[in-house]
Amino acid sequence: MKVDPDGAGFDAERLERITEHFDKRYVETGKIAGCQIAVVRRGSLAYWRSLGLMDRERSKPVENDTIWRIYSMTKPLTSVALMQLYEQGLFQLNDPIHRYIEEWRDLSVGEFEADGSIRRIEPVRPMNVRDALTHMTGLAGSLVPGHPTDDDFAAAVHEARHGMTLERVCTLLAGYPLKFQPGTRWNYGLSTDICARLVEILSGEPFDRYLQAHIFEPLGMVDTGFSVPDASVDRFAACYRYRRGGPPVLMEDPEHSTYRRQRSYLSGAGGLVSTTLDYLRFCQSLVGRGELDGRRIIGRKTLELMTCNHLPGDGDLARFASGGFGEADFEGTGFGLGFAVGQGPAATGTAGSAGEYYWGGAASTAFWVDPVEDLAVVFMTQLLPSVSYPFRPQLRALVYQAMVD
Repeated sequence: MKVDPDGAGFDAERLERITEHFDKRYVETGKIAGCQIAVVRRGSLAYWRSLGLMDRERSKPVENDTIWRIYSMTKPLTSVALMQLYEQGLFQLNDPIHRYIEEWRDLSVGEFEADGSIRRIEPVRPMNVRDALTHMTGLAGSLVPGHPTDDDFAAAVHEARHGMTLERVCTLLAGYPLKFQPGTRWNYGLSTDICARLVEILSGEPFDRYLQAHIFEPLGMVDTGFSVPDASVDRFAACYRYRRGGPPVLMEDPEHSTYRRQRSYLSGAGGLVSTTLDYLRFCQSLVGRGELDGRRIIGRKTLELMTCNHLPGDGDLARFASGGFGEADFEGTGFGLGFAVGQGPAATGTAGSAGEYYWGGAASTAFWVDPVEDLAVVFMTQLLPSVSYPFRPQLRALVYQAMVD
């Protein structure tokens, strides 16, 4: 792995603060088993470190090709896949989704009554494709319990979990009222699964085959998919859950993981595994305005459309989010078509650039792309939930402080 911090415009000594911070504060203290960090700028690999263990129980160190569960970092890949079909003229952002998913033609919106019951009313307008890409659908979800519609839907998914597919999820969702009028609120959940289903409908291909042919193969992402083959299981990291006041507990053993078998539910919202190198190639294609090594996966202007803020009135998530959860801070953060979008250092209160875009995954993974600085950063670890420690803002500060030109 050739690292050239000088060629990337970084001070090598200051970059080592990243190593010291994550090794001493998190790995050596046992707060995480291990992690991997990559920083690329101006096409040069400025920083690469593999710290600690990928499997604590077997004392296996993190390797360059360790495979990680990326959970919601699947969402940007799904969004790019759908927008590739936009580039073929197969849909427009304001198209109602019921044009493609017929059973959604009669969706209703649920309003709470004084007695706590839910009354169904007509939507002001149909849910459209832009709503799905921006998490402004109002669809039921299963991430955060508490809302009766979410709880009922989560129970239905659990009951029907065997043989679940994207098509089946859409059929189930048709039976539940929306939690708000489409396009009026931001609510993290299954909206990107709908994007994945639209990819299947519009392309005529199963979602996994579409991703393989149109994103993974062109970018050389050889270890990204919905399952881990037997030949690669020795590279698959264990996954842990945070425990207050003690070391994390094993949540999923790689050798007995559900990712060991082929899945029927190809979740565009959170179903993929990947390596740091693979995901870095995806990020480098974004830094390259849609192109990497002569292979273009998305047009420059389409990517600009995806990475501008689509929240009404150029607002932020602090204003529009409901449910209180997302893989980004809400203050000063807009949302595009599959990415959170930073509105600038003063708005976010963190170092960075206006127009940077990013997301993360449930096991504390993260990435961001800063087009102003020609920069991409990928962080991998396996600790749920992602709010356990402030890895992401800390890494941002550590990366930007080392930049010298």
